[in-house]
Order: sequence, then C-alpha cells, then structure tokens
Amino acid sequence: MITRAEGAYLGAVRAFQNPMLDLLHKRHAPLVVSLLSLVFTVERPTVPVADAHTEVGDALDQLRAAGHGEQLPTGSARDLCRQWADAGWLVRQVLDDDVEVYQLSAHAVGALEVAGRAGGGRARVSQSRVRTLLDAVDRLSEDADPDVLMRMARLDAEIARLRAELDRLQRTGTVEPVDDEQLLEEAENVLHLVRELPADFARVAESIKGMQRDVVTALRQDERPTGAVLREYLERGEHVMESTTEGRAFAGALRLIGDPQRLDRLASQLDVVLRHRFTRRLPAQQRAELGEIVRRIEQGLDQVFAAQREASYVITAQVRNHDPLRDRQVDELLREVMTGLQSWVPGSRRGQGVDPLRRLPVAEVEHLRQSAGDLRAAQPPDPLTDRDDDDADGAADEALAWGGPRYAELGRHLAGFAGAAPQVDVAAAFNAAPEVLRRPVDLLGLLEIAHQRGMVETDEVAYVDAVRPDGTRRRFAFGGVTTLTRDESDD
Repeated sequence: MITRAEGAYLGAVRAFQNPMLDLLHKRHAPLVVSLLSLVFTVERPTVPVADAHTEVGDALDQLRAAGHGEQLPTGSARDLCRQWADAGWLVRQVLDDDVEVYQLSAHAVGALEVAGRAGGGRARVSQSRVRTLLDAVDRLSEDADPDVLMRMARLDAEIARLRAELDRLQRTGTVEPVDDEQLLEEAENVLHLVRELPADFARVAESIKGMQRDVVTALRQDERPTGAVLREYLERGEHVMESTTEGRAFAGALRLIGDPQRLDRLASQLDVVLRHRFTRRLPAQQRAELGEIVRRIEQGLDQVFAAQREASYVITAQVRNHDPLRDRQVDELLREVMTGLQSWVPGSRRGQGVDPLRRLPVAEVEHLRQSAGDLRAAQPPDPLTDRDDDDADGAADEALAWGGPRYAELGRHLAGFAGAAPQVDVAAAFNAAPEVLRRPVDLLGLLEIAHQRGMVETDEVAYVDAVRPDGTRRRFAFGGVTTLTRDESDD
C-alpha cells in the first residue's frame, strides 16, 4: 500500500519529468530561459535555424566577454539548440518555402511564463482576482444546475440589479468613480490571465501535431487494405480539431474569441483602458502587454489553425498515397541505415570521412543460360489465302485513304492555288482543296511543307474544316501562317 508521503513524492517525480519543470530545475536554467526569451518574442514566434544558431552564439560570446564563462555550458550554439530540441523545449519544422525554423514548444512557453512571473511583481490576493474566481464559480454553478426555477430567479435578480443601476444613472447622470488602486489590481489580473494564453495555444497546436504523427504512424503500420482504412483516417483528418482534448477545449473557446466583431470590441475596450490616467502608473512593459492582447490572441489562433491545416494536409496526403508494402520497405531500409550508423559511429572519429558508394553491388547469380533458344516457330504459319483482284484493290484503296499525307499532290495543289503570287495562306489553301486532300493528316503534311519552304506566322487564328475518309468532319484552329509558293532550294 502506498503511503501519503510516497504518493506525494511519486506525483512530484512525475511532475518534474515534464519538460517545463525539467527546464526550470536544470543547472543552466537561467541561461536557457534568458536565451530563449531573447531569441523568441511575441513578434517573432519562429526563427530560422541558421539565425537562431548565430544569435545564440553571439549571446554566448557576450556573456563570456562579461566574465560569466565559468557558468556557461560547453559546446557550440548549434549543439545547445540541438540539446534543447531533444529535451522538448524547441520544435524544429520546415515551412512551405523550404525554410527550416525553430519554434518554442508549449513546455518552453510555460517555463518562460513561470520564470517571468517569478522575476516580476509578486502576485497579490486582490479584489479583482477574488471576483474573477467568484464569477467563474457562479458561471459554473449556473451551467451545471438544470433547475429552471433557480435559473429564472437568478436572471430576475440580475435584471433587478441592472435596472436599479440604470435608474440611478438616469437620475444622477454620473458614474461612480473607481479608485486607481482597484483599476491597477484589475489590470494586473488581466495581464496574469493573458500570460497563460501563449502556452495554451502552443499546447493545442502541439496536441494536433502529436495526433497527426500518431495517425500517420498507425497508417504506415496498418496492414489492412487501403480502402478499409481510407474512410477512418480521412474522417480523422477532416475533424482533426475534435480529435484531442485540447482541440475540443480550443473549439469551445474559439466560439468566444473567434468572432472578428468581438475582437474589434476587445480592441476598443483596451484602447479606452490605455487612455485612462491610472495606466500611467503601470510599467511600460505592462502597458505594452495590454495593447498587444488582441494581437497575441490573433497570433495564437493563427498558430493553431496552421497546425490544423498542416495535419489535415499530411493525413490526407498519406491516405491518398498509402501503400503498405512500400511503406514497410522504406521502414526496413531506414532501420537498416540506423543500425549501420549505430555500429559505425562508436568506432569513428569526429570529422572522419566516409567512402561513398561509387557503384551498385553486383548481383550474385549462380548460373546463367549459355545457349540461346531456337527462335524458329514450332509450326510454320498458315499459307496466305488467295483473294479476288477486286477485293485486293478495294483493300489497298482503303489503306491509302487512311494513310499518311499525300505530299506530291499537296505541293501541286499549293502551287495551283497560289498562281503567280509569291506567298500563299496555308489555311485558305487547305480549305480550297478537294475533300480527298482535306484529311486531318493532310493538314499536318501541308504545315510540314510550309515549314520546309519558310513559314511566316500571322497574328490571326486560322480555322479549317477537315474531312476523314469515313465522311466525319473535324474543325481545327491554329495560328495563321503563310508560306512561299515554291521551295527556294529548287532555284
């Protein structure tokens, strides 16, 4: 049986296995927090990998120059960023323009918020926070209580309170002023609530990406026919937001903050707050945070929607191109490569060259056939049957009718149509030809003759009517061209 002390200890151990708390209790936690907050800001949520390595390296050089070298970890900026990515504090991804970037994970965002609150002003038990708690409990109680009479009584009481306030305003025409200290408390409470949003948005986006990885992995390992898994995984890809607990919670919150009119009203309300005299007592950083609330919400929404679009695209593409046999072959090949690297790396040196594979290995075949088979057929072909001369002539005429262009006749027709003119319009010449020379293949032959003699393109579109040997007609359109009546090589 687990005692209370052991249960509390095991719970704390599990909590500290979370990457957020793991970051905060590391030896170099102050360095990690400072560098991440320096590189990643609200205006810059993603940073190209090369830029992040450069900026972290410059910051390390500045700290070493200031005499903090003993407290810094060894290794380059690239090594540190890779360690942070392996620890789950950074997320590495490739954007649509093939640029590889770093992004703070939800655990890192939460750790930075905790560090920021701990380093800032101490949280106070204020009237604003207690009122927020009471309002939340009141709303929870109303939503959980199905009693209609109780709901009506609460609404009547609220209406009576609001009507009394309206009557007082109409009677006196004045608004009771609120003390600046109370306004400061309420502003601090708002900032406290807002600081939780980036980590919440990041957790939703990461839960969607985790669901995407699970679906793709399950699909690659699924041995059922593609048609059997198609409906299941396409449905999950289309309803990716409802597939995770965080996604469902976000979908509920989106109904409140996703309305553009509500965000516009929020921006107007914050503008009224910032114009009040009490905000002059707030530090510049807190005033900036109040003004950036709407933009931070919009950035969080964009982050979640981008993760949703990517997950839907990846899952749908994987389903459409799903080939279990090929996927298993690729997985086996990758495992062989990883096994080869694991056996090669321990005995290798840093910077050691690798001999490239210059030619594919030769297949080991035990025996090749050395004698060719007899190409003569086992039985001679049947003799040709005699046909009547009339039938033979008809078959020959039919074959000629469906044959290639009649170049000689086309050339004579072109010369006769042009007469004494040095140039002739190809489309007009084709339309003036008899039906036996107006087959689609004869149009190609006429264009070939024109190309050989020197073809000049016009800006008009030419239309011609071709006639097949069976009497069917086709209309063709092409760029109008003219050609010389005679071939210059004949002169």
